[in-house]
Amino acid sequence: MKKLLAVTLAAALAAGFAGCGGSGNTSGTTSNAASTASGSADAGETIKVGSLAPLTGSVSVYGITTVNGIKMAVDEINANGGVMGRQIELLTEDEKGEVQDAVNGYNKLISDGMVFLIGDVTSKPCDAVAKIAAGDGTPMLTPTGTAPSITQNGDNIFRTCFLDPFQGQIMAQFAAEKLGAKKVAVMANSSDDYSDGIAKAFVAKAQELGLEVVGDERYGADDTDFKTQLTKINAAGPDVIMFPDYYEKVALITNQARQIGFTGPMLGGDGWDGVLTSLGENASVVDNCYFSCHYFIGDTNEQVASFVNGYRSLYNEDPTAFSALGYDSVYIMKAAIEKAGTTDKAAVVEALRATDYTGVTGHMTFDENGDPIKSVAVLRLENGETVLDTMMTADGAEDSTPAASESASSEAAASSEAASSEAAASSEAAASSEAASSAAA
Repeated sequence: MKKLLAVTLAAALAAGFAGCGGSGNTSGTTSNAASTASGSADAGETIKVGSLAPLTGSVSVYGITTVNGIKMAVDEINANGGVMGRQIELLTEDEKGEVQDAVNGYNKLISDGMVFLIGDVTSKPCDAVAKIAAGDGTPMLTPTGTAPSITQNGDNIFRTCFLDPFQGQIMAQFAAEKLGAKKVAVMANSSDDYSDGIAKAFVAKAQELGLEVVGDERYGADDTDFKTQLTKINAAGPDVIMFPDYYEKVALITNQARQIGFTGPMLGGDGWDGVLTSLGENASVVDNCYFSCHYFIGDTNEQVASFVNGYRSLYNEDPTAFSALGYDSVYIMKAAIEKAGTTDKAAVVEALRATDYTGVTGHMTFDENGDPIKSVAVLRLENGETVLDTMMTADGAEDSTPAASESASSEAAASSEAASSEAAASSEAAASSEAASSAAA
């Protein structure tokens, strides 16, 4: 049923965008090997892997940091002999955060011989591309697309990150069990699926746990003054407030929340990753605040530390959760192709379903929908620093096991430093670093 629906939707989308022309793009490879592959299984000297991400536009900071992680992993793998003795050729298209550009970019990648897609980054373009990929059977693994609908498009669609509703559920459980909250409130962006989805899941779980939801407010994408909603929420006396949005907006909201007198903990999802940088010298406003994330940058586990150090040496900045998810996605792809023993699309999809991988963002398998079963790091902000507060398992329980990557693949950890040094010398890595720093500024 899922597959038949996907084919119909894919045909409609492809027809709808056929006359739109190619997307403006930034294309590149991490291999100098020539390739004549046409996209058929095991053709050509390289394995052509596609990457879709917003490298320009309003959400480019997320695309750049994700692609940085992807490139880092590709360089490591290529430096260690590639996949089944073949080099990975990374083809990257800039979709500017727009659905139409994402569809055009995907079609270009297919025409260039892509056999596996790592992308897209944000949910709406990702969902549109997934509809087409489901129709042609291309294995698709989004590192960061969190909308539930993405993997519902087809059996060949997978994701590395956890879902929007899952974050809302985990943080409601965390508020109840770890913070002892009795009254909670939420305020979200009504025009953003990510923000609104987490908010709704948080409210539903809070009510299921017997918490009193004393405020449920919304704002628009272009709003910058939130004091009316915050004042209303604060008057209701919540113990905690959930603000599921991206860190630029969170920096504004949390600052104003303190200004109107709220002194309790504030909560968020993975979009908070980077809020300390946005707040700068005003970072104290998020003291005693918590957010769910995919990994902890300060984890002393060997694989995590190797990734973080390698990324810093390449790009002169800290990796975000998006970087780590992009990086893990490449190694998941590698493992699937090697398990399949071929780049045949159907065989790789079957191997992806059997994924049992431990990486920078922890141990994961896939459920029947292609969504990951994995733990969540709940991070605490205090005195301008981010620290790991607790790990929560998929069922919402506290994870008492050692750091998530304990049994990780030794290959990735062992090769990171050497491959990073080699890649750092390349002008492409330097250019990516400069672009990332510019976008993040």
